[in-house]
Amino acid sequence: MEIIAQYGHIFLIMACIFGFFMAWGIGANDVANAMGTSVGSRALTIKQAILIAMVFEFLGAYLAGGEVTSTIRKGIIDADVMAEDPQLMVYGMLSALLAAGTWLLIASIKGWPVSTTHSIVGAIVGFASVGISADAVYWGKVGGIVASWVVSPVLAGSISFGLFMSVKVLILDTEDPFIRAKRYIPVYMWMVGFMISMVTLLKGLKHVGLDLDLGLGGKFANALPISAVFGLLVAGFGALLLRNIKEVPDEMNRFGSVERVFAVLMVFTACSMAFAHGSNDVANAVGPLAAVASTVQSGGEIAAKSAMPWWILLVGALGIVVGLATYGWRVITTVGRKITELTPSRGFAAELGAAGTVVIASATGLPISTTHTLVGAVLGVGFARGIAALNLRTIGSIFMSWIITLPAGAGLAILFFFLFKGIFNP
Repeated sequence: MEIIAQYGHIFLIMACIFGFFMAWGIGANDVANAMGTSVGSRALTIKQAILIAMVFEFLGAYLAGGEVTSTIRKGIIDADVMAEDPQLMVYGMLSALLAAGTWLLIASIKGWPVSTTHSIVGAIVGFASVGISADAVYWGKVGGIVASWVVSPVLAGSISFGLFMSVKVLILDTEDPFIRAKRYIPVYMWMVGFMISMVTLLKGLKHVGLDLDLGLGGKFANALPISAVFGLLVAGFGALLLRNIKEVPDEMNRFGSVERVFAVLMVFTACSMAFAHGSNDVANAVGPLAAVASTVQSGGEIAAKSAMPWWILLVGALGIVVGLATYGWRVITTVGRKITELTPSRGFAAELGAAGTVVIASATGLPISTTHTLVGAVLGVGFARGIAALNLRTIGSIFMSWIITLPAGAGLAILFFFLFKGIFNP
């Protein structure tokens, strides 16, 4: 307790700096999962993708990032083990943030698309199991999180496969694909708007003091009509944009005009994926920051539950935006153009499938890996075209970077934990 009282302000400042650094790494590295397919399909330029991502990553993180945060903060380690020595929680969370941020910096410089969730979960488990006690880790919860890293790419791949097959049946494999595209794409736009609205209403807005109640009995029931209407607005706006696209006959590419229509849709799915990514991955930065802030502000008491201050989500959201704007282009290029050849129709299926999976995870509080999710979604689209369409060498390299991430995060966190312990507990 004395150490918390003596160095509380220093710990809080360090947590904000390290949390921002971690969020910067998310923006620089993991944002490729939100924007890579849009850039790879050439529906958006890198500059356009970065501008869209900056807005919707911020909104997702700020409006809907609170639920996953509670899992990162409270669901992995047993706080009761550190009740007598609360400074250990502070050292651990600081070391986890610095370790994960450092690894993401290294990976971003190399252009490796690694999992930020892998990084922070590995770091937390590393410091807790080695620096404190193996009993401090909820291994059952960790097992569930690890299982989600397997389930999420399979789920995203299945959804993306189904979406692309529906595009083929309803649009591409018809006599007049251009007319069919204009007819059915607003339906897909409605799905995008509905999904964004549902996750925001169900799991967001608490920390901004807005709680919509239509008197329908439950939060889910209240959210349904609002989300349906929002989806209709998105679909209507999209339909207006589609009116301006005219069919241009091209004997070399029968689907050239159709892909131009899908390029408009990709703008909407890019917004959706960025929002979903921000809502899920901001937890990786602000979860440990929230734990430090709660412990310091309570004078050393490690609470089972604590409110999520708006300023903590703001730190995470701003960090993601800065990382994206300064260094995000490297990994965007890797993911968007080196896994498989993407067109707007394929990119749409991958993005919406990945976004849907991330939104589901964010709504249930499960910290999945968006890297796993997007790669699974792209693989699902690739399998719909045949395995020859996939760059297996690139996929192998990505898998290898995932394997390295866990021990790298854990090792760095253990190192930093004992460093902080040595500095403040001489």
